[in-house]
Amino acid sequence: MSQPDHRPNSNPSSQAAPPPQPDWIARWQRVARRIRVPLGFVAAALYLFELLRHAPNPTAMAWSLTLVLPGLWLRGYASGYVKKNSELTMTGPYAFTRNPLYLGSMLVAAGFALALLSWSVALVLAAGFGVIYVPVIASEERFLRATFPEFDAYCSRVPRMLPRLTPGTPGGQAGAGNFSLSLYLKHREYNSGMGAALLYLSLLWLRPALAALLHKLQ
Repeated sequence: MSQPDHRPNSNPSSQAAPPPQPDWIARWQRVARRIRVPLGFVAAALYLFELLRHAPNPTAMAWSLTLVLPGLWLRGYASGYVKKNSELTMTGPYAFTRNPLYLGSMLVAAGFALALLSWSVALVLAAGFGVIYVPVIASEERFLRATFPEFDAYCSRVPRMLPRLTPGTPGGQAGAGNFSLSLYLKHREYNSGMGAALLYLSLLWLRPALAALLHKLQ
């Protein structure tokens, strides 16, 4: 459900050569590429297994909205600011955390693990974020540091993931710039909301449908 928060300018003539990448990052990225798809299938299989094993708890589903809705809002809000191939975004939610899109995805994933009351799903999702997002963020920051001279100063003010309580910009303001609906639509962030809605519908209707299908097959 996620997309990279920042990407450097793709024009080679406009950016300095990035520093050599540490071996551990390169190895981790190779592992992430190999297990990303299998890990997705594992998470989907666990999701179906947990859904068949016990009916979703209405209270847990209601509490999950306290994570899913803020996560969707944060992803949508961030997508209206980020200009991936032209500038280092430091305004809006990027004045509080350097990776609001990834943080939003983590909140959504944690919310659905809560909705299922499943530790196994939570552990698989956490492993997925650790194995995939950690090397991706490290790689992105390497390019951003080589491309944008102001990136180090930005890092000194704004945390990588957990947000500040106040904007990490000079003067304590969120910086210039406004939310752009055209950027939101360009990044197709509405797909995240549609995906979340389908997952909630599956929590309500998929289990009875699967149970009826299994009953017919018996």
